[in-house]
Amino acid sequence: MSPSPKNPASETDTLFASVRPTEDFRFDASVARVFPDMIRRSVPGYTTIVPMIEVITEQYVQPGSHCYDLGCSLGASTLAMRHGIRHRDCELIGVDNSAAMLERCEHYIALDDHPLPVTLRCEDISQTAFENASVTTLNFTLQFIPLAQRSGLLARIAAATRPGGVLILSEKISFEDTSEQDTQTHLHHEFKRANGYSEMEISQKRSALEQVLIPETLAVHRERLLNAGFTDVVVWYQCFNFVSILAIKAS
Repeated sequence: MSPSPKNPASETDTLFASVRPTEDFRFDASVARVFPDMIRRSVPGYTTIVPMIEVITEQYVQPGSHCYDLGCSLGASTLAMRHGIRHRDCELIGVDNSAAMLERCEHYIALDDHPLPVTLRCEDISQTAFENASVTTLNFTLQFIPLAQRSGLLARIAAATRPGGVLILSEKISFEDTSEQDTQTHLHHEFKRANGYSEMEISQKRSALEQVLIPETLAVHRERLLNAGFTDVVVWYQCFNFVSILAIKAS
C-alpha cells in the first residue's frame, strides 16, 4: 500500500525581505513554497473569495458539464469548486503553466476527501481547449495574461459556456481617477503592512510585478466580458483595488 500523501510544507513569505536583483516575478518553486502565506497577506479579501467560489459553483454548475479552474496554482479555487459540484457526472479540470505549482496542487487535492476526480493540466491557458463548460474560474489569473490575448481567451471561454453558465473572474483593478487610484493603492499597501510586510518587501515585490501583472479598470473588464458573449456582468465582491466578478451567459 502506498503511503498517505504528505501535506506540502508552506513557509512564511520572506522572498523579498532582503535586497535582491530586480527581475520579473515568476511562479517558480520558491513562490510555490510560500504561496499560501503570500496570497493571504497580499490580496485583500482572498480568504472570503475562495469559499464563495464554492457557493457560486453550487448555484450554477450543470449536470454532465465541465468546470475549469484556469491558473489553478495550488488548487484553492479548484477545491472550492469541487465541493460545490453536486453532480457526479461533471468533470473538473485545473490548468496552470507552473509545474512547481501543480506538483503541490496534486498533494492538496489528494488530501481532500471529496470523491469527484480532478484532472490537472500543465499548459498555457491560452492554448487550452474548452468545451461544455458550466462554471469557469479565473481567480487572479487574467491579470498575468498579455493584454493582446485577453479578449480572445474570454471569447473562447464564453463560446464554450453552456446557456446559464458562468465565469468567475477575480482581478486586481486600476482606476481612471488619479485620486481614487492613489487612495486604493495606499489602502492596499496598508493592508500589506498590517500583515507584516516591510517597506522593502512591498517595494521590491511591486517592482517585480509591474511588468508582469497588468491591471485594468472595471469598465474595461465589463466591456470585454460583454463583447466576449456574456450577457450579465455583476461585481459580487470588492475590497480596495481587488474585485471578483460574475459573468453570466443567458439561458
